[in-house]
Amino acid sequence: MSHEAAARHVESPYRWVIVAAGGLLGCVAIGAMFSLPVLLRPIAEDTGWSTTGVSAAMTIGFLALAFASMGWGALSDRFGPQMVVLAGTVLLAVAMALASQARSLVEFQLVFGLVVGGATAAIFAPMMACVTGWFETQRSLAVSLVSAGMGMAPMTMAPLAAWMVSHYDWRTTMLMLAGLAAAIMIPASLLVRRPPALQVAEGAMGAGAGGAEMSVGQALRTPQFIILLLTNFFCCATHSGPIFHTVSYAITCGIPMIAAVTIYSVEGLAGMGGRIAFGLLGDRLGAKNVLVGGLLLQSFAVLSYVFVSQLAGFYTVAVMVGFIYAGVMPLYAVIARENFPLKMMGTVIGGTAMAGSLGMATGPLLGGLLYDSFATYSWLYIGSWGMGIGAFLIALTFRPFAKPQGAVAVPA
Repeated sequence: MSHEAAARHVESPYRWVIVAAGGLLGCVAIGAMFSLPVLLRPIAEDTGWSTTGVSAAMTIGFLALAFASMGWGALSDRFGPQMVVLAGTVLLAVAMALASQARSLVEFQLVFGLVVGGATAAIFAPMMACVTGWFETQRSLAVSLVSAGMGMAPMTMAPLAAWMVSHYDWRTTMLMLAGLAAAIMIPASLLVRRPPALQVAEGAMGAGAGGAEMSVGQALRTPQFIILLLTNFFCCATHSGPIFHTVSYAITCGIPMIAAVTIYSVEGLAGMGGRIAFGLLGDRLGAKNVLVGGLLLQSFAVLSYVFVSQLAGFYTVAVMVGFIYAGVMPLYAVIARENFPLKMMGTVIGGTAMAGSLGMATGPLLGGLLYDSFATYSWLYIGSWGMGIGAFLIALTFRPFAKPQGAVAVPA
């Protein structure tokens, strides 16, 4: 079977069902985990646990999400995405229910942080890997649409959690969120199917960049994989500090808290457009080219915060930052699919997701240390600019394999 025939073979209309299922699963899973910031104050007031202690559950969750990503991705390579996503869904719902009944802070931190965070990781890498396998054309757009679904969580699940906790206590709210996650995610998980490309002859679709003989161990030691990890780490470290600290920075500039918080909303809305635009550009110009350009733009976008002090200025920069950083993130999965065998896509994308999550964990801490040391947020944004330039330079060194998997002609 020729490559073109193989491509036509997998271009099934069902691929868009996979996209919809991935976006829905990601939205609910991310929304469940990120309900904690909404419930933070009610939990602390009801239990007497410190705000820092409850917040630590989120930090633990980020770390669990990071380190579980590659494991879940490897399991999806072995057993298929449906089984892994379904298992993660059940684990997430059970963990949310158990966390709602926690009687000690340590118990809450372990159940919500370790288990909810680890279960959330079962959605991202397996679904991204699955979607990339279903698409030969419009791949960047498809991955970006799944990412956009995940990005809907702050605009859907967070307001829902806020409404619930205004009518019920936090324990009941978290229990209802657990039930909602199960009710939505279990049926959506059953829609997930292994990509047909895995059933196509190795010579047409299954042979990756290093050939069918490339093992997972060999793939993880390639310069291409290491460069993707480092680029994603520095990319996420670039925007994590500005995302976390910008509201606080705006308040130090004299902007009221209620108005300052809306900066996040503007950034989130811009990100939805960025995901679609960068997805279309990735299909048109090539994912690597768009990623490299986006990383350079991101570095200067975050630096722009140094030069604003009024709300209008914050909104303008937030639109740029949100549009760019949300747009570049899905492209890592596309580049991975173009260069590594599909049979190990969950492991490879899980590895890049792990690096990105670790990068996200650096910004809040480093930003706080810089502010405490210099009594200004300027050095945070200057440092973020430096990490952004680093990500850009690292990405420039990426060289595709001689025969990237599933390569298709880029439209003129």
